[in-house]
Amino acid sequence: MSHAFRELLRKVGSGTHTSEPLTREEAAAATRMMLLQEATPAQIGAFMIAHRIRRPTGTELAGMLDAYEELGPQLQPIAAAHPVTVMGIPYDGRSRTAPLSPLIALILATAHCPVVMHGGDRMPTKEGEPLIDYWRGLGVDWSQLTLTQVQHVLEATGLGFIYLPSHFPLAHGLVPYREQIGKRPPFATMELIWSPYAGEAHVVSGFVHPPTELMFQEAIALRGINHFTSVKGLEGSSDLPRERTAIIGLGAPAIGFERLHLHPRDYGFEGKNVALDTTPAIVEAMKTVLQGQPSELMQSVLWSSGFYLWRCGACRSLEAGIQEAKRLLTEGLVLQKLREVQQVATPLQLTR
Repeated sequence: MSHAFRELLRKVGSGTHTSEPLTREEAAAATRMMLLQEATPAQIGAFMIAHRIRRPTGTELAGMLDAYEELGPQLQPIAAAHPVTVMGIPYDGRSRTAPLSPLIALILATAHCPVVMHGGDRMPTKEGEPLIDYWRGLGVDWSQLTLTQVQHVLEATGLGFIYLPSHFPLAHGLVPYREQIGKRPPFATMELIWSPYAGEAHVVSGFVHPPTELMFQEAIALRGINHFTSVKGLEGSSDLPRERTAIIGLGAPAIGFERLHLHPRDYGFEGKNVALDTTPAIVEAMKTVLQGQPSELMQSVLWSSGFYLWRCGACRSLEAGIQEAKRLLTEGLVLQKLREVQQVATPLQLTR
């Protein structure tokens, strides 16, 4: 048993009226002890559920990120026309809507806006299909690459993926606790704003509840992140919805924090979000989009990727971003980018 961890657990789990928020340093220490499993399984499970019930603070999230930076993987800075966009997407996948982020990432990379994604295998609570499987379906198996090889692919193509089981086994080691408590612990919140990239990054994260976005704002300010986008997206992701207004937060040095409401009907994209299907079916639908063929998935991808092309600085307006996304897809340039990633990554898989 860790006596030091027990003291931190007492602060978090002592009840609604007597529990105390951890300092940034204490949150980092607690996270470090959980990642290294210096705390016992009973202590780790108790901390996770108590912290969830009490809800983390932005300061605590910043401390947790400090520990991730210390013990986790980091891709090194690359030369790029735009800051690397790190997409924070719930690790437990989707239960209702088709994911768009692999296609968004490919479109951004085609427009010279590098993207880093991160995730693991199936994870509670949704146990949805992980992003790594959609990438496998598209012919890129990030799970077979070392961190050094992912760095090479990022430098060569503008795309990278941090796969927890291979690249951050300490964090992957906490997944069984998440399965056993049956609820998302604050780690699941913190992951959405984690940046496993050592250079200047544009951190994009989805959220569901407004208090979560406020925690994000506090944490990223403490962490010194200058470029940040929060999206009340599909199932907590950063994919823009089509059946309702997209509620977005924009953070940048020149503007501080700015609220943006995007109405899909104003741009001709109002409609139903594409429903989740089997993984092979979704992958096939993604391939038709890459071939430039019209579909509802194409409409959803244009809506989201058009926004991100504008937000990342590749286009001067949202309207221009939508048109550019359409051009890149219909001219086959995004499919060409996917083939480029395949050509760079596949030989590395064989030499791992």
